Amino acid sequence: MNGTHLSNRLQTVADFVKPGARLADIGSDHAYLPVHLAKQGVIKTAIAGEVVKGPYHNAVSEIDGEQLTDVITARLADGLAAIQPDDQIDTIVIAGMGGTLITNILESGKAHLTHHERLILQPNVGEDHVRRWLQDNHYQIVAERILAEDGHIYEIIVADPAEHAVKYSVAELKFGPFLLQEKNPVLTTKWRSEQARLQQVIQTMKQAKNAPEAKIQEFERECQQIQEVILDED
Repeated sequence: MNGTHLSNRLQTVADFVKPGARLADIGSDHAYLPVHLAKQGVIKTAIAGEVVKGPYHNAVSEIDGEQLTDVITARLADGLAAIQPDDQIDTIVIAGMGGTLITNILESGKAHLTHHERLILQPNVGEDHVRRWLQDNHYQIVAERILAEDGHIYEIIVADPAEHAVKYSVAELKFGPFLLQEKNPVLTTKWRSEQARLQQVIQTMKQAKNAPEAKIQEFERECQQIQEVILDED
């Protein structure tokens, strides 16, 4: 993968960046995403934010090598602190990290949000945490994608600012409102695997000398929810 040829995961993220966007890619690593979008003429400008020096230098090298310093700026900063008011950012991508970390970045960086940004988020795990943060902060999910690549399953969540409060059901927070409508086979595969994992954990817990009954019941309820919402829809 490079700035010319993205992975399917990053290409799916890129597809949700609107033409003429002013992009902040938080946790940009090699800056492949903004480089690709700049070479395609999609974005006006971009910030490639990195909190670790190694990935930051990778981004600088990639941007310099592609002669895109007039379009993309790499910044060494923690989360949304990479964004400055003069940047006039209208699209923020946070991809390739856990959902809890993504929500922490958004929550701790609220001062850098104007509530006019499109958020394109790709959590590796903990998607429900991301959806709950969006709901609690008046962002409406407008699109979702799920895909399998290189033995992993990824979800992309796209949200735009909402004028009024948004409320999702428990199932929508867990499984995704658009993913539930689409019923993609990848979604079934993901949750069938998760159900099998939980069932194995339950069996192990039941064999313990002091079985944690409350936790067993919690996991059994989760298995039942997966069965009713996802697998019975199969």
